[in-house]
Amino acid sequence: MIRAGPPRILGSSTTPSQALLRIPLRYRQHNAPRKHFTSFFIYDASTYREDLSYTDIPVPTEALYPRRGGPKNLPIAETLVDDEDCPENTRAKDKPKLLILGSGWGSVALLKQLKPEDYHITVVSPVNYFLFTPMLPSATVGTLELRSLVEPIRRIVENVKGHFLRAEAVDVELSERLLEVTQTDSNGVKQNFYLPYDKLVIGVGSTTNAHGVSGLENCHFLKDISDASNIRNKILQNLEQACLPTTTDAERKRLLSFVVCGGGPTGCEFAAELFDLLNEDLARSFPKILRNEVSVHVIQSRGHILNTYDEALSKFAEARFAHDQVEVLTNARVKEVRPDKILFTQKDENGEAVTKELPMGFCLWSTGVAQTDFCKTIAAKLDIQTNRHALETDTHLRLNGAPLGSVYAIGDCSTVQNNVAEHLVSFLRTLAYEKGKDPEKMTISFKEWRGVAQRVKKRFPQASDHLRRLDKLFEQYDKDKSGTLDFGEMRELLLQIDSKLTSLPATAQRAHQQGQYLGRKFNKLAQAAPGMQANEMDYGDLDDAVYKAFEYTHLGSLAYIGNSAVFDFGGGLNFSGGLLAVYLWRSVYFAQSVSFRTRVLLAMDWSKRAMFGRGEFRSPSLSGLWGLIVELS
Repeated sequence: MIRAGPPRILGSSTTPSQALLRIPLRYRQHNAPRKHFTSFFIYDASTYREDLSYTDIPVPTEALYPRRGGPKNLPIAETLVDDEDCPENTRAKDKPKLLILGSGWGSVALLKQLKPEDYHITVVSPVNYFLFTPMLPSATVGTLELRSLVEPIRRIVENVKGHFLRAEAVDVELSERLLEVTQTDSNGVKQNFYLPYDKLVIGVGSTTNAHGVSGLENCHFLKDISDASNIRNKILQNLEQACLPTTTDAERKRLLSFVVCGGGPTGCEFAAELFDLLNEDLARSFPKILRNEVSVHVIQSRGHILNTYDEALSKFAEARFAHDQVEVLTNARVKEVRPDKILFTQKDENGEAVTKELPMGFCLWSTGVAQTDFCKTIAAKLDIQTNRHALETDTHLRLNGAPLGSVYAIGDCSTVQNNVAEHLVSFLRTLAYEKGKDPEKMTISFKEWRGVAQRVKKRFPQASDHLRRLDKLFEQYDKDKSGTLDFGEMRELLLQIDSKLTSLPATAQRAHQQGQYLGRKFNKLAQAAPGMQANEMDYGDLDDAVYKAFEYTHLGSLAYIGNSAVFDFGGGLNFSGGLLAVYLWRSVYFAQSVSFRTRVLLAMDWSKRAMFGRGEFRSPSLSGLWGLIVELS
C-alpha cells in the first residue's frame, strides 16, 4: 500500500504550510485587510434583491370595510389588513385581543416576554420606534448619534407576530371594551376609529411638569429624539451667533449662558454632557474667547442635586460641578422664563426668599412628570382615580375602577396604590364577622398575627422589608402587654407600615420590570385559559389565582457627571469615580441596549468621539422625516 504524504512544492522538500510560514510576516499582514474588504463586499452583495418581493396576499373584506358602532358610531377595526399575511397571523386572528399603548420601556419589555400566537397583539403609538432614554442627554451634544438610541418598533412587534398602528389613543369605552384612536390621513384630516380589546395595557408615559411656571415656551424639553435634535441645533446656533462681529459683549455672554432647570439625573447628565462639549470640542473650531465666556448653571429647588441619591453621591456631584465651574443654585425656585433671562427666588442666609435674574441664551426644563391628556380623560371617567399625577393601579397593575382584569397601566403614567391599612382593616372586619364577633372588640394572638402578616406580604410584596421581625412588631404594638393585639392596636401597626411605603420611582427600570411582570402573567393566563373555560371560570380574581402580585426590585441608580459617574445601589452602598466609573456606566447601558444593532452603533459612536470629536454641525430637521428614517433603518 502506498501512503500519500503531504503535498510538496515542485523541486523542493518544503510543504505548502511550511512555505506559507516562510512568507514574510509584513506581506501577510499587508494582505489581511484585503481579505476582510473582500468578505465585506461579498456579504454586502448578498443583501440586494433582484427578484420582486411582492406576492398575492388575501385581505379580509371586513378589514377594508369595517362596520360602524360604539357610542360615537365610529368604524370598529375588528380585523386588520395584515391578519392573513402569514399562517401565524391567521392562527392568532381569533385569539384574545391584547392592545398595548406606547412603545417605551414597559411596552417593549412586555412584548419581549409574550409568547407568539397566545394573543392577537396590536401596538398603538404615535411614534414608530423605541427610544433608549437614559442615553438621550449624550445625543444632544453629538456624543452619540440619534439613530443609535432608537430601534424600529415594528421589528420588535414582528417577533411576536403582532401588528403596529401609528396612531394616538384619545379615549376608551370601558364598558364596551373599545379604544378610540385617531390618525391623520393624507389630506391632513383626523380620522377616528375604534379598536376592540380583551386586555388593554396603558404605557403612554408622561409629559413635563410645568409646576405653574409661566414662559415655558422659551424652554427646551428632553423627552423625545426630536427634542435632542432641536437642542443640539440651538446650542450650535448660539455658538455661531456668538462668533459674529456684530454681536456685542453682553449679547455674547447671554448667548453662551446655558441654564438647566432641575437637578435630577436628566438635568445633571445634560449639564455634564454640555460642559464636555464646550470644554473638549469648542476650542478646536471656535474662537477661544467663547470658551472663556461660556457658563453653565443648574437650578435646583432642593438643598442638593441628585436628591434621590445617597447624600455622599450628591456632594460628590456638586464637588465635580464646582471643579468644572458649573454653577449649582440650590434652594432656588423658578418664577418665570423670559426669552432672554430667568427669574427665580433663592433663600438667603436668613432663610428669606430673594428674587434674582439670570441672563440665558438656552434653557432646558427638566423638573418632574405630569399626566398626559389621554390619562386625564381616563381618570375623569373613574371616580376612584383621585391622583392628579398618575393613574392608580392595584398591586397586579390593574387600573383601579376599570372592569377587573381588562385594563392595566405601567410605566410613568401609573402608580401602584398601597392602601395596606385599608385593605387589611377590611379583611379583619370580615374575619371578625365570620367568627360572630364585634370587630372593635376582637383581639388576635401572635399566631393569628403571623397569618395576617403573610397575607400582607402576598398582597403587598413591597411591604415585606417592614415585616421581617414579626415578634418585635407584635411586642412593640401590644401596649397593654396582654399577649394579643386589639383592633385599635392592629390598625395603628398597619397604618405605620403603610406610611413607610413610598411610591415607585418613575424610571425606565421600574417600567421595564412592570412590562416583564405583565408579560409573564399574560403567558400564565393564556396557559390556564383552556382549563378555566372547561370549568366555566370566567369571573373572580383570575390574576391573583394564576400569578403573584408585582414586586419592584431596585437594582440601583446611576448618573454621568462630567468624565465621572456615580452609582447608588441603595442601603448605603454606592460608588463614584472618574473614567473607570464612566466605562462601567457605559458598560451597564451597553448591556441594556435593546438589540445587537444598537450595541454596534453605540460602540462605533464612542469610538468616533475619541478619534474625531463630537463634530460642530447642525443636524437636519427631523419633523416629518424621522419616522420614515427609523422605520427603514
